[in-house]
Amino acid sequence: MTKAKQGYEIYLKQIEALSKVANLITSGMYLEELLRLIVHVTAEIMNSKISSLMLLDPEKKELVVRATQSISEAYNKKANIKLGEGIAGIAAKENKPICVLDVRGDERYLNRDIAKKEGLYSLASVPLSVKGRVIGVLNCYTSKKHEFTKNELHLLTALANQAAVAIENAELDMRAKSAEEALVVRKLVERAKDILSQEAGISPEQAYRLIQKQSMDKRKSMREVAEAIILARDVRGKH
Repeated sequence: MTKAKQGYEIYLKQIEALSKVANLITSGMYLEELLRLIVHVTAEIMNSKISSLMLLDPEKKELVVRATQSISEAYNKKANIKLGEGIAGIAAKENKPICVLDVRGDERYLNRDIAKKEGLYSLASVPLSVKGRVIGVLNCYTSKKHEFTKNELHLLTALANQAAVAIENAELDMRAKSAEEALVVRKLVERAKDILSQEAGISPEQAYRLIQKQSMDKRKSMREVAEAIILARDVRGKH
């Protein structure tokens, strides 16, 4: 294959990868599934040994590994990284990509023992940011020393930017669903509380406590208990 044809095929592959990640923005996928797909696309396009995605826990100010295509248990279970510590922590804090030629000899890298055990050499760590706000880091490791080119870093940054928007959308969607679910539960509990209050001749507060107690005793959610009370009343109403 000629160099020109090889370059063209790589270019097409890159466009396809960016298109795949861009399509995730409006996919409506669950977050975990979305994160897994992002690391697989990154590993495939970068031909990397391990690709991992860490998300920032804003309260603890720590980066947590949330997805990786690695089968290494040691890597998958590695400790969270404080913001500003380690290569990924520095990339996240400074909101700029960092490349390391050999992580095993770089004192900033916190898991040199894992790197030696798993045969990891070079690393590109690229922040995931939405409107300047860092939400995580995308890591790309190679199995031999590799100097990441400008083009490779541009590609990784483009992937990270697309991924960040898709993740933000998925999280917003998740929060909206949680808020919707909470509202539904509140309405069901209110209705069940009124039924109990009327039928048992007790105050609404006592009825609420009774629903809570049943929920704990039967190890069922408040929603399930409330639905059972409403269903029982509906069944009685039909007879």
